[in-house]
Amino acid sequence: MKLELGKIQINDVKLADSSKVESNVLYINEEEIKNIVLEDDHIANVSIEIAKPGESVRITPIKDVIEPRGKVDSTSEVFPGVVSKVDRVGEGRTHVLKGCAVATVGKIVGFQEGIVDMQGPGAELTPFSQLINICLVVEPAEGVKTYAYEQAVREAGLKVAKHLGTLAAATEADEVVTYETKPLLEQISEYPDLPKVGYVYMLQTQGLLHDTYVYGTDAKHIVPSILYPTEVMDGAVISGNCVSACDKNTTYHHLNNPIIEDLYERHGKDINFMGVIITNEAVYLNDKKRSSDWTSKLCSFLGLDGVIVSQEGFGNPDTDLIMNTKKIEAEGVKTVIVTDEYAGRDGASQGLADADKSANAVVTGGNANEVVVLPPMDKVIGTLDYVDTIAGGFDGSLRENGEIEVEIQAITGATNELGFNKRTARGV
Repeated sequence: MKLELGKIQINDVKLADSSKVESNVLYINEEEIKNIVLEDDHIANVSIEIAKPGESVRITPIKDVIEPRGKVDSTSEVFPGVVSKVDRVGEGRTHVLKGCAVATVGKIVGFQEGIVDMQGPGAELTPFSQLINICLVVEPAEGVKTYAYEQAVREAGLKVAKHLGTLAAATEADEVVTYETKPLLEQISEYPDLPKVGYVYMLQTQGLLHDTYVYGTDAKHIVPSILYPTEVMDGAVISGNCVSACDKNTTYHHLNNPIIEDLYERHGKDINFMGVIITNEAVYLNDKKRSSDWTSKLCSFLGLDGVIVSQEGFGNPDTDLIMNTKKIEAEGVKTVIVTDEYAGRDGASQGLADADKSANAVVTGGNANEVVVLPPMDKVIGTLDYVDTIAGGFDGSLRENGEIEVEIQAITGATNELGFNKRTARGV
């Protein structure tokens, strides 16, 4: 598959009479966006607020962050099986609005949602402080069931991001980057002397509200499968998670997976990037065994020399991470794992809930239990009602003077396992 990403830099976002992209500015008609969101009667009201880098603004709680993308000259559309028809994606041309994102905010299901500060020490810990955030502050309809509302909010963000992405279909891109992965035998023969490297992409699937979707299917129900990396860039994988904010791979993370981008950067130079194996993180032992068996089998089937394994979440998924690593190494394939740690506030505890001597090459995203004090902000988008109860918060986290003392796990993207550079929203 070959995919062209036409990147259009957005330097400002403004409310206007009509929605359009012009001279690197995204203009948004507020009523138009509201009408898209309010098509779902599970949502009673939505307001649109814009947060820009450097402003004294706090956004909380955040459900998801999505980068606007739209297909160009294609029969398929982004986010297939969710807000677009089920169709194969990952080829053709996609236009991307860089420098901005859609964030779903407000009274959200689940206690593990996060905080994004647009300035101060909190801003240094999240990639989203560097983006212009188009915040959809949503309110549920009276009597709506919890999980129906969660789905409505999730889909609202995706619909708006898709709509904004299509505004740039006729816009000349500032930069066009081409990504290509060829069929297996052709890919192997193209660079026969380079080590064959793959990516094992662990997806959060631990139960209700711990969901990732692949072409609209809850990944709890899949067995490990092979994807072209370009499919991920078109929204084949999207987030539905209410896990700890620092661990959660938002849809933005999936669309901009830095491990995939960095492997493509090295493809044909010192590695032969063969593709992506997606796998889930099950709850029951037999399911963990099944998924790790399939994952290691696919690594062997592809003839890989090495893989990078990234994890989403912590605790229970640490077992999946180690099971995958042990079995892949047993197939003679070298592994590097990417994770974060929960090592206690003093950093003295065991960072992962499981370990094995075969997991001897590790990239860490840091200690999620580390504590930070966030200064007060002039403006809050959303509500502070949940600060004391989100993961990483505690009774008294929100101080009378407006400061917030939390573990950095409460900050969206803070120690993300995909290795995002917190200051530049780029992979490391």
